[in-house]
Amino acid sequence: MTAVAPAQAARPNGWYGMLMLIASEATIFGALIATYAYLRFNTVAWPPRGVATPSATAPVILALVLLLTAAPVFLAVRAAAAGRRGSAIGLLAGAFVVQAVYLAIQAHLYADQLSTLHADASAYASIYYTLLAVHHAHVGVGLLLELWIMGRLATGWTPYRRTALSAIALYWYFVAVAGLAVTATTLYPAW
Repeated sequence: MTAVAPAQAARPNGWYGMLMLIASEATIFGALIATYAYLRFNTVAWPPRGVATPSATAPVILALVLLLTAAPVFLAVRAAAAGRRGSAIGLLAGAFVVQAVYLAIQAHLYADQLSTLHADASAYASIYYTLLAVHHAHVGVGLLLELWIMGRLATGWTPYRRTALSAIALYWYFVAVAGLAVTATTLYPAW
């Protein structure tokens, strides 16, 4: 008689660890967005006179593109769970390319904006750039995590790597949703 492996009763600790990290990161974003709101409602002119209202087109499109990259990340997790390691790596690589292009475009826009409005020019400029920089840093960390897991998956498949892939996917879902929140907040003057 062969022994049947018992069904897993709970998710792995690494998955819960990522949830805890996401909760702490969500707190950071919440505090920054609350700071933006506080400054906005305690300032007469928002943005200050002489500062152009932010354009909504590029940031909205970019935020939606980043959100859409959650789909191949989700599919990569599903492929890996089904034992299709090559498909998982391919889906992650596709998401990585789009996410890297997203970050490159955002970095270019950020640098362009810094040339016309310095971060220390006003409370508006300070919180605006801080929100964007924190989100961009999270995208950068997500890219590094994806590179790491693709490298690990390329050398073989283990239950630990499956947990890592699931945790990294959770991180990307959070980063995409945080991107929407940051975009909506920074574009508030344009609405």
